[in-house]
Amino acid sequence: MITLKDVTKHYNDFTLSLSMDIKEGAISAFVGTNGAGKTTTFKAILDLIKIDSGSIKIFDKDHDKLDRSDKEKIGVVLADATFSKELKINDVIIILETMYHDFDGTFFRQKASDLNLPLDKKLKEFSTGMLVRFKVLCAISHHPKLLLLDEPTAGLDVLARTEILDLLRDHMLKYPDATIIISSHIASDLEAIADDIYLIDDGNIVLHEDLDKVIDDYAIIKVDEDGYRDIDKTYILKIFKDNGVYHLLTDQRNFYIENYPDVVIEKGDIDKLLTMYAKGE
Repeated sequence: MITLKDVTKHYNDFTLSLSMDIKEGAISAFVGTNGAGKTTTFKAILDLIKIDSGSIKIFDKDHDKLDRSDKEKIGVVLADATFSKELKINDVIIILETMYHDFDGTFFRQKASDLNLPLDKKLKEFSTGMLVRFKVLCAISHHPKLLLLDEPTAGLDVLARTEILDLLRDHMLKYPDATIIISSHIASDLEAIADDIYLIDDGNIVLHEDLDKVIDDYAIIKVDEDGYRDIDKTYILKIFKDNGVYHLLTDQRNFYIENYPDVVIEKGDIDKLLTMYAKGE
């Protein structure tokens, strides 16, 4: 669905340098700490910023050569982009009907009702959660083949996040060949919905893995100085020392469970991966 090959973008104190191959029909989690390059990557894909080198293809076309029909197949949620808050949803419906040939007004109005989004109220009167639900609804209301969602659940409570994840699940059930790329700081959201994970650190992809493998095979091993000296480090990916305790990231959890039954071994998850790649060596 999307291919980034040797893409670079230079700023004064930051360089994005990565390659990615996003599969069709999958939900890919895109994770990293603040400033790692997630939003820059999204904007590069959308041609909102010009890359310095490399290539980006969407639907097997150069990303800066997409025509209107191609762009209508893409839905986007960016943190700093929305409609004028002086508009009401009824006003936005008119705009979306004009912009997208496949805009589904019946679907939009029904989902707006389900999500308690009043059609005749100005957006400036909406709460943060209402605005986010509105933005996601706009993004999926023309039934896109590709969704790019940058932190769509940030700042929301559990109920609001669940509503948004349900919207995305329903979209994938209706359109199984669609693709979603979603970034979030909330690991539980991603683990509930994603098929694979891309981990970005300081502008580089440092890990790409199926989420099932992360959950099943990755682990954090905790040992003291003696344990660290004695343990087999063949399958250790990252090491982080904190208050005399070594935290060791591995993708071979069963090996260490079988060979070191007395060692503390914690199951891996996205939060632990983020911490180890941000702090570990």
